[in-house]
Amino acid sequence: MQTNALPHFDDSINTTGCCPKFNPEGWDGQELHLKDKPFVRATTKSAMHIPLNMGSVFTRVQTHIDDAGASDNDNMIVLSRDLSAWKAEHLFSISKPVGNEETVHLGGNFITKVFEGPYREAGNWYEEMKDLAKSKGSTSEEIYFFYTTCPKCAKAYGKNYIIGVARTD
Repeated sequence: MQTNALPHFDDSINTTGCCPKFNPEGWDGQELHLKDKPFVRATTKSAMHIPLNMGSVFTRVQTHIDDAGASDNDNMIVLSRDLSAWKAEHLFSISKPVGNEETVHLGGNFITKVFEGPYREAGNWYEEMKDLAKSKGSTSEEIYFFYTTCPKCAKAYGKNYIIGVARTD
């Protein structure tokens, strides 16, 4: 895969008016090579890893991205990780800087794995991603998850796909 390229995010089916139905084809086992890839960084509050203000933060950030014309439709991903039991970090891929939001750049090599199931499995998926990174020779525990749909849309579509993304360098 080319530098800063991500698997195709097919947003052609959207029967909920919220999140498109996620097609996991092409996402499992991909090696991602990022070099100074720009993202908007936002944080959310949590209570024992349960997000409290994710909806309002995601709405704010996406509105700012759209208003700035910075959507990265060809390489769309939102990487999320818990910083503690009380705070999570979210990186929204962008094509250019966005006013009123923090821009960060991510670089390195990563591997993906598709998971499907309830959010309560995230702890097990995290361990699987650590093992996968370790099998690639990595000692990093930098692991993100791409939650492809909100809980309401996952229920509507009957599948809850989550993409694990682990640093391998």
